[in-house]
Amino acid sequence: MDSGDEQDVPDSQGRKKRDFDGVCVAALASPSHGFCLLRRMFKAQQERTDNCLLRAENDKIRCENIAMREALKHVICPSCGGPPSNEDSYFDEQKLRMENARLKEEVNYVASLPPCYQLQLDHVSSMASKYLGRPITQLPPVQPLSISSLDLSVGGYSNPGLSPSLDLDLLCRSSSSAFPYAFPTATSELEKPLMVEMATNAMEEFIRLVQTDEPLWVKSGSDGRDMLQLETYERMFQRPGQQLKLLDTRIEASRDSALVIMSALALVDMFMDASKWQELFPTIVSKARPIEVLASGMAGSSSGSLILMYAEMQVLSPVVPTREFCFLRYCQQIDQGMWAVADVSVDFPRDNHLASQSRRLPSGCFIEEVPNGYSKVTWVDHVEIEEKNPVHVLFNDLISSGMAFGAQRWLTTLQRMCERFACFSVAGVPTRDAGVAPSPDGKRSMMKLAQRMVSNFCANVGSSIGHKWTTLSGPSDIGVRVTLHKSTDVGQPNGVVLSAATSIWLPISPESVFSFFKNERTRTQWDVLSNGNTVQEVAHITNGSHPGNCISLLRGLNSGQNTMLILQECFTDASGSAVVYSPIDLPAINIVMSGEDPSYIPILPSGFTILPDGRSTGGQGASSSSNPMGGSSGSLVTVAFQILMSSLPSAKLNLESVMTVNNLISTTVQQIKSALNCP
Repeated sequence: MDSGDEQDVPDSQGRKKRDFDGVCVAALASPSHGFCLLRRMFKAQQERTDNCLLRAENDKIRCENIAMREALKHVICPSCGGPPSNEDSYFDEQKLRMENARLKEEVNYVASLPPCYQLQLDHVSSMASKYLGRPITQLPPVQPLSISSLDLSVGGYSNPGLSPSLDLDLLCRSSSSAFPYAFPTATSELEKPLMVEMATNAMEEFIRLVQTDEPLWVKSGSDGRDMLQLETYERMFQRPGQQLKLLDTRIEASRDSALVIMSALALVDMFMDASKWQELFPTIVSKARPIEVLASGMAGSSSGSLILMYAEMQVLSPVVPTREFCFLRYCQQIDQGMWAVADVSVDFPRDNHLASQSRRLPSGCFIEEVPNGYSKVTWVDHVEIEEKNPVHVLFNDLISSGMAFGAQRWLTTLQRMCERFACFSVAGVPTRDAGVAPSPDGKRSMMKLAQRMVSNFCANVGSSIGHKWTTLSGPSDIGVRVTLHKSTDVGQPNGVVLSAATSIWLPISPESVFSFFKNERTRTQWDVLSNGNTVQEVAHITNGSHPGNCISLLRGLNSGQNTMLILQECFTDASGSAVVYSPIDLPAINIVMSGEDPSYIPILPSGFTILPDGRSTGGQGASSSSNPMGGSSGSLVTVAFQILMSSLPSAKLNLESVMTVNNLISTTVQQIKSALNCP
């Protein structure tokens, strides 16, 4: 008889019982013995099954406990503003250790089970993962409370100058480079052909947008910009659902051309690399990363390459919402020395957080190689914006005019950055009547450090998705915005960094405001940290055709701190200006001047951004070639500081620290207005 067959076995009462698990009936010589053995086997099997189910239930409860524990870390007491303290951290830690030991024992027991029971456990675990929204193995480990997150309690302090709704739970990110989302790992085989077709159609439409003039594009009478005629566009490019537009959506479309000092191949390489693209546009692109390379293109060429990308576009102010895009970027060589890079947004139904409120309609840049290392770039920016996040009234004109994210801003920034890269590649050093002239290697090292300083500043002054600004009272209706994060990136001081910023409107042209901040002789009028001490420029590097585009090394006079200097970069173009600076000690400067790698030198930049207010004056002579952004009746100035509060990750932010940075921003704004004779 086959031991794997089930047989009926009579018991002592004449009833029949099934043989389980292939047990040979011949082994049950005694009916009573067989009954007891079968009962023990059945009980053991039932206990194993129950233990598997209980283990899965414990995992689910443990996951929920972790989630609740993390949520409780950020609870603020409504009466005192501090965190709850119901239990002693020592006993809580001991309970966690005991729980961990018990869970380890359960894990060892499960590992000792036969494979069939482990399969059942895997099935239950997968069901629990669906319930929780992510695999159990990806859940964060339980951290002992001694390594808790930053305590932001303010005790019983109160201050009438602060907003009554002040939320001091500011710790929202571990570093400036963190991304807010977990992106999909790969697209399905059904999605790839659809994306290829989308990219091909977008490329065809983009090329027609570049090559067609009237009646599709007409010149603006006020500033000479190309304006898209939406009725003509809709007739030329019919697409399903085009008539079903939401009431709160609007279209922004612009086109412009310019010469840039960079080869077409180099430009294409930077556009198709997310990190290089972000480095090329640090003032516009706050975050960029590739999600998946769908096609690598021809051998040794980017032609035919297709990349799924994520990016955030920003205006350098904490009160202007960023624009998120998940899009396809397709590169194609049209002819010898002629390239096209086209973008089009794509949705992920399986990832609702990537369903952006902004969509890139077919747009991009058309690059033509011209002699002497230059390229002619034609830029088309075409987006559909869903107005869910309101823009502050101070920036409403700049945003609604299309100047904040339009083709003109992209191109003027590209021109300036290409000039900067050209200066970086030149071995010679511009002649100066005074100051220390660094060696060619020292010049490149200082430019690298300054570039990282500017990128860090731009990444921390905007309202990126990873930032959480809290509003204090301040010198304007915008107030002072503050945020806190733990700095862990290489090249930044380790610890807790407090960022604070505000934006104001000044009835002065952006050019005049930029000159005021750039001039070292007027620095004492706004630099509240200089204690009235003047500064002297000891080194100067030109990095553009405009005299305002430069890198300086400043030394304070009569400050008593001869070991501390200031690294500063100033840049300006028609779309805006900035002055970014950071203190740096003498040993670090010696490393830079010697030409060594400055990647590990810690910097913490502060500074100013100056933007046109968008209120076009429509003055004569304003054209796309002479002044791409048109006239402006005033300036939008953002003042931003970054301060290392403590080198300890467990440092506490109290009300005194908040008031200190609030007063620092307010005093700086008051001194700026006083120096410029603004009410």
